Amino acid sequence: MREEAAKRAKRRKWIVQGSVSVAVIAVLAIIALVIVSSIKPAGPGPKNMASGGIVLTSTTKAVTSPAQPANATPVPTDESATPDKAHIIVYLDYQCPICNQFETTNATQLGQWIDGGLATLEIHPVAILDASSNGNRYSTRAANAASCVANSKPSAFFAVNSALFKNQPAENGNGMKNDKLLSILKGAGASSDAITKCVNDEPFSSWITARTKAATSDKNLVNPANGYFGTPTVLVNGTMYTGSVSDASVFASFVQQTMAAGSGGSTSTPTPTATPAG
Repeated sequence: MREEAAKRAKRRKWIVQGSVSVAVIAVLAIIALVIVSSIKPAGPGPKNMASGGIVLTSTTKAVTSPAQPANATPVPTDESATPDKAHIIVYLDYQCPICNQFETTNATQLGQWIDGGLATLEIHPVAILDASSNGNRYSTRAANAASCVANSKPSAFFAVNSALFKNQPAENGNGMKNDKLLSILKGAGASSDAITKCVNDEPFSSWITARTKAATSDKNLVNPANGYFGTPTVLVNGTMYTGSVSDASVFASFVQQTMAAGSGGSTSTPTPTATPAG
C-alpha cells in the first residue's frame, strides 16, 4: 500500500511539473511573439507619400512620388517652391474624435483653398489610438486603408479622408471590419482589386507604425500647451495651430495671419468659409 501510494505521489509530482513547464513555455512563446512584433522592421511605404504624408494640390490631385524603400527617411516637402501658398500639414488618427471635429469643421474651406490654388494640404495618417477599438486595431487599419488609396488612387484621397471621418466608429467601441472599410472607400470613389487586396493584406501597417513612432518622438511636433504629440497636429507654413477645432473662422484667421506674416502683408490668402462641412 505504501509503495503504491508513493508511486501515485510521484506521478502527481510529474504531472504538476509538466503542467508548469507547459505554462512557462506558453508564456515564453507569447513574450517572444511580442518582442518579435515590436522589433518588426518597417515595410516599404506607399507611392505618393514620400514625406510620410500625401500632398494634395486640389481635391482630386496629389503630388506624385515613388514608393519609399523600407526604413527610408521621409523627404520633407519643399514648401519654398510655392511661397505664395499656405502649406497646411495635418497629422491625424482616424479613430480620433477631435480630428473628426477638425475635419468636419474645416473640410469645406480646405477643399476650396486647395482647389483655388491658395493652399496645399498634406495629410499624415498615424495610429496612436489602436487601444481604443477593443483589439480591432482600427487606427492602424484605417491608416493603412488610406495609404492604399494614396498608393493606387490618389485622386480620391481627399474624398476618402472625409468619408472615413464621417463614418468614424465610436472611440472605445469595436472598430469596423474590412468589408465596411472597403464599402466606405468605394463610396468615396476608391475601388479596385488592388485596393481590396491592400486593405485585406495591410502591407503598410508596419510603415504606419514607424511613421507614428517618428511623429510621437519629433520635438517639432510637440504641442507647447501640454508637452506631447497628439492628434490632430496642424501646421501652417511650419507654425503650429493650437486654436479651436470647431470654428472654421478661427482656423481661417490663423492661416491668414500666418501667410501675412510671411509675405509682408499679402492679401492673396484664404478667407473663412460661410458654411463648414457637415
